[in-house]
Amino acid sequence: MKVTIEVDCTPLEAREFMGLPDVQPMQTAMMDKLQERMSNTIDQFSPEAIMQNWFMFDPKMAGRIQDMFANMAGLGTGRTKT
Repeated sequence: MKVTIEVDCTPLEAREFMGLPDVQPMQTAMMDKLQERMSNTIDQFSPEAIMQNWFMFDPKMAGRIQDMFANMAGLGTGRTKT
C-alpha cells in the first residue's frame, strides 16, 4: 500500500505547524551586522592594500613575485631553464 500526502504551504506556515521558532528577525539582524562589518573592512581588500600588505611583510617579495611569474611564463612556453 502506498499513500501520498501533498501539503501546500509556505515555509513560515510549515514552521508554525511544527512548532519551530520564527528565525527571520535573527537572520535580518545577523545580515545587517555582516553587511556593516563588510562595508567597514572593504578597503582592506582592494588590490593596492593587498599588495601593500604583502610587500610590508617581506621587502624581497617583489623580486620573488617577478621570479614566480617568469617561471610560470617559461613553463607555459615549454622552455626549460639552462
